[in-house]
Amino acid sequence: MASIPVIIKHQGKRHEVELDPSLNGETLKYQLFSLTGVEPERQKILVKGGQLKDETPLSSLNAKPGQTFMMMGTPSGNQGVADLGRPKQVMKFLEDMTEAEAAKAEGATPAGLQNLGNTCYLNSTLQALRGVPELQEELLRYRPAAGSSGGSSLAGLSSLGLGGLGASTDLTASLRDLFKQMSETQEGFPPLMFLNALRNAYPQFAQRDRNGHGYAQQDAEEAWSQIVTQLRNKLVIKEGEGESATEVPFVDKYLAGRFESVTECDDSAAKEVGEKPTESTDVFYKLDCHIGKETNHLSDGIMAGLEEKIEKHSPTLDRDAVYTKRSRIARLPKYLTVHFVRFFWKRETQKKAKIMRKVTFPHELDVVDFCTEELKKQLIPVRDKVREIRKEEVDVERARKRQKLAHRQEEGKKEEGDSSSMEPMQKKKAAEERKEDKDEAMTDVFKTDAEYEAEKTASILAAKKELSALIDQKLAADAGANTTGLYELRGVITHQGASADSGHYTAYVKKQDKDNSGSAEGKWWWFNDEKVTEVDGEKIETLAGGGESHSALILLYRAVEMPRED
Repeated sequence: MASIPVIIKHQGKRHEVELDPSLNGETLKYQLFSLTGVEPERQKILVKGGQLKDETPLSSLNAKPGQTFMMMGTPSGNQGVADLGRPKQVMKFLEDMTEAEAAKAEGATPAGLQNLGNTCYLNSTLQALRGVPELQEELLRYRPAAGSSGGSSLAGLSSLGLGGLGASTDLTASLRDLFKQMSETQEGFPPLMFLNALRNAYPQFAQRDRNGHGYAQQDAEEAWSQIVTQLRNKLVIKEGEGESATEVPFVDKYLAGRFESVTECDDSAAKEVGEKPTESTDVFYKLDCHIGKETNHLSDGIMAGLEEKIEKHSPTLDRDAVYTKRSRIARLPKYLTVHFVRFFWKRETQKKAKIMRKVTFPHELDVVDFCTEELKKQLIPVRDKVREIRKEEVDVERARKRQKLAHRQEEGKKEEGDSSSMEPMQKKKAAEERKEDKDEAMTDVFKTDAEYEAEKTASILAAKKELSALIDQKLAADAGANTTGLYELRGVITHQGASADSGHYTAYVKKQDKDNSGSAEGKWWWFNDEKVTEVDGEKIETLAGGGESHSALILLYRAVEMPRED
C-alpha cells in the first residue's frame, strides 16, 4: 500500500510525514519522536474520534494527501533530539589548529629538547623540573629586578621567542622563556639560550671534552643543584598584601625541607669531662640516598644518609675527634628531591665511577620514620586517616563494579534464554514485559545497592571531615609543606653508563590530569633528548639499577593530595 504524505503540526511547526496505512499508531509515534524529540508515551495525536492509540491501524484514518493532524506533548528532558543543543565550545579539528594550539591540546605529546653536544644531562634535568606546575606558573610572573643582568630592555625580545639578549645572562628569565617556548610546540626544541645562561653562571658546564671533541659530559645532579640555587636567589613569591606583605623564595616554599640535628662526640673521654651534644638546624633541598653493601631499598639509603661521621676539633679534649651527627626532618616540602649517591671519585682512573648496585624505590614514599618526634605526632594521625579513606573509596568502587557486572551478566542470560526462538514482534513484546518485571524486581536490588553506597559515602565524608580536624593548624598554614608524610613519584632522572663523565641521561615524568591532581591512567612520558615516548608505569620499576643500563639518579616526589570533601 502506497504511503500518504500528511502534515503533523506541533508547537507551531509543520512536519511532513509519510504515513504508511499498513502500519499502526505506535509506528507513527516513533516517526514523530525522531522529528520532535517527544517520546511516544508523551505524545497525543488528535484524530477524528479522539486520540490516536498505539494499536489503531493507520488505514482506519482514511488520511488524504496533505491532510493535517495536530500533535501535543513535550520531551521529558532525559533524551531525544530536543535535548541536543548547540555545543558550548566550537569543535576545532587538529589540522585547523596552530602549532601552539596543537601543543596545548589535551593529550598532546610534550616537546623534547635537542642535544646540543653532550647536553643530555641538562635536557633530562629541565624536563623533570618542568613537571612542577607551580614552578611554571611562578616563572610566568617573573620579571628581573631593575638594573639586574636580566633587566635589559632587550629582554622583551623573549616574548617573541628570541630568548632576549638580556635573558641570556639571567638563568631564571632564560628558564621562563624556554618553558614558554616548549609549551607552544611538539617538536624537539634547542635550549641554546638557557645553555648559554647556565655556562655564564657556572663555567664548569663549559668544560671541553678531554679528547677535544666539543663539550664534556656533566653530572645531572650538579646541574639540578645549581639551577635550584639560582631559582632560590631570583624567583620569589609575594605573600599577603600591603605593609604586611612578605617575599618568600619559591624554592624555600615548595622544595626546601628542614633538618634538626644533634652532633655528639664518639670519644667517651669527651663525655667524661662534660662535653655536651650540640643541636643545630639546617635547610636541605634534597635527601641523599647513600648506597652501601647492605642498601637494597630507598629507605635504607635515606636512613643511612641521616647519620654521618665528622672529624673535627674537640674543645674539651683539645684534639681532633670523631663526631656522629644524627638528623631528622622537621619540615617536609611539597616537592621532595631524592638523590641516589651513585658517583664517587676513583683515584686510579681519575674519574667519577658509578655504583651499579640495584636499589628499589616506591611509587608512593612514606617518610614519617625520617621525621622528628614532634613532626611524627602531627603526621601519623593524618597519614593513617588518609589511608583509611582511600581504602573505603576503593571498596565502594569495587562493590559498584561487581554489582554492575553481575547485573549485566544476569540480563544477558535472560535475553539469550527468552528470545532465541521468538519472532521479531514477540521479542519486542517480551522485552516490554521484562522491562515492567525488571522495574519491579530490580527496585529492591538497586535500592539495597544505593543504600550501601550511600552508607559508605556518608562514612567517607565523615572521615574526610575528621581529617580536616586532625591537621595541625601551623602545618596547615604552610601551603608549601606536606601534611601527610606521603609522597607520590612524579619524575625520575636516569643515567646509563659506567661513569658520570660518560654515558647518557634521560628523564621520565608522570602524565597528569588537567588539574595536575592525579595520574592519567598510570602513564609516563619518557624524554630521551628530542624523542618523547609514552610508557607504562611498570617501566619505572626497571630503573632500580644493577648494571650499566638506565638507573635512577634523581627522584622527584610530590606530596599526596589530601582527599577533598566534595
